[in-house]
Amino acid sequence: MDIFSKAVGALTSQLSGLWPQPEEKPQLVNGKLRPCPGTPNCVSSESDNPMFKIAPLAFTGSHEQAWAALKLIVREEGGTVHDEGREYLWSTFTLPVFGFVDDVEFRLSATEGVIHVRSASRLGISDLGVNRGRVEQLRSAFQKALHHR
Repeated sequence: MDIFSKAVGALTSQLSGLWPQPEEKPQLVNGKLRPCPGTPNCVSSESDNPMFKIAPLAFTGSHEQAWAALKLIVREEGGTVHDEGREYLWSTFTLPVFGFVDDVEFRLSATEGVIHVRSASRLGISDLGVNRGRVEQLRSAFQKALHHR
């Protein structure tokens, strides 16, 4: 590791305590993922607003296999899982340069054959498409995993 990487890592580690953390862990609201906050740094498959709307992760076959594949993909793609249940998963992804943390949540709807997703930055207003891109990357990995089983 070069000196620049060490310096950035040390600075990020020291400054991360200054950035706000969620006061409480994310959770379902009335059985659904939380609404996006109104800033363009969030996407959700359960939003009715076109600015935030993104397609859920679709699957056919066993919802147990799909859910297990998703949990594996989240970890393989660099996510940290904080809460996982039979139908809800909360994970975080940390951006490598400045250490910004994004919350990524999933809700299994076995009857619909989909996994709903919400990805949101904790800070700022715009994320320059990072959350939408992350969901599409997770979707691609999820579909590949399902087709290789």
